[in-house]
Amino acid sequence: MVIGDGSVATRTKSTTGTDDLRGNFGHILAHGAGWRALEVVCTAGPNDRPFEERHAWSSISLVMAGTFAYRSDRGTALMSPGAMVLGTFGKSFECSHEHGIGDRCLSFQFTRDSFEAIASDAGARRAGFAHDRMPPLRELALLSARAVNAIAKSLPLDEIALELAGAVLRVDAAGMPSSHSTTTRDRMRIGEVLRHLELHPDEPHTLTELAGLARLSPYHFLRTFKIVTGLTPHQWVIRARLRDAARRLAAGRESITEIALEAGFQDLANFIRSFHAQFGVSPRRYRALS
Repeated sequence: MVIGDGSVATRTKSTTGTDDLRGNFGHILAHGAGWRALEVVCTAGPNDRPFEERHAWSSISLVMAGTFAYRSDRGTALMSPGAMVLGTFGKSFECSHEHGIGDRCLSFQFTRDSFEAIASDAGARRAGFAHDRMPPLRELALLSARAVNAIAKSLPLDEIALELAGAVLRVDAAGMPSSHSTTTRDRMRIGEVLRHLELHPDEPHTLTELAGLARLSPYHFLRTFKIVTGLTPHQWVIRARLRDAARRLAAGRESITEIALEAGFQDLANFIRSFHAQFGVSPRRYRALS
């Protein structure tokens, strides 16, 4: 999968590490002076060999569906829905899909000069990233939801691209918990659980059940899941449900109660409280702004 480069056609991935892809289709959604936004759909799977690539743009790529392993000189991370891949211009990377077939990302990409100007205006110390990924953080939840809503409704993306770049640079510069390179075995086990959760986000899940899917003890599963994803299983599930609720609030006129219940929340008050904590606005206000 290409994150930092993007392509407008499906091509064979090469070892030169620029724009060539295997099983990828990158559709340019919008572009302007020094930036572009692409929806990148990957169909690669466990039998496709990864190739080293190189970021030709600085990029922030929001994972909307699927899981994949992202490797750089900092180690390997498992990416899943809601997380972001941070690509620094000129840096090498590999993506692979040992855990399942395909993924879908929304990728905001910036030329080197454009990104340096954004970093300077945002007060960042450098026009690069200290981390390769970000988990689904609350600080970025509203902007992420706005981006997904914008592509669903074909709304302008220029303001979101600039706001997201500035916000991500500030969060990255402020520091996050250290991310650990994970083992292939751990990524495989947690990847299976993430695929299951992605298919059944609204169903009740217990720690024991999920640990069983990963073939780990509950204690080791909890620790491993957090290392791999940056969140606890409960946090991951709640944030996935809230992203789905935000999408449905913006897309239609279903009642807030109906959306809350179908997203997996049994209590409306808890849904409203959780939604506000995640996005900074109430569900009703979010709908009005969408």
